[in-house]
Amino acid sequence: MPVSRIAISEHRIEQWREAISTALQDAFETSFSVPHGDCFQFFDSYHRHTRIFDQHYLCSAQTGRSDDFLLFHITAGKARSLAQKQAFYADLNARLVKAIGINPADVMIVVNFSDPEDWSFGNGKVFSLADISSR
Repeated sequence: MPVSRIAISEHRIEQWREAISTALQDAFETSFSVPHGDCFQFFDSYHRHTRIFDQHYLCSAQTGRSDDFLLFHITAGKARSLAQKQAFYADLNARLVKAIGINPADVMIVVNFSDPEDWSFGNGKVFSLADISSR
């Protein structure tokens, strides 16, 4: 169950939020082994003067990052293989390019993995894999 935080420029939040949400969820379900409907997304919008980032760090030197830059910070439970990660990154990027016309260099994705005991889904209880089978 990934939890996603999407950092987005405030001038794009209303225009792009729904398309980004759909693209992210579809990429999760298609390329990242996430069950249908398992969706926890939080959009953080920022004024252009509150985001400071290197416009050319490890991306296309010709275009670089613009004010439309999106940062996806994803925390997931079970680890994924390198092939799954690469497929997910490529899938999400392609879906976003198609859905909102974003420059591929404007999409940055960071994924962190955690153990089941790092999660509490409510009621002050530590998550256990046994909880899934009782669902």
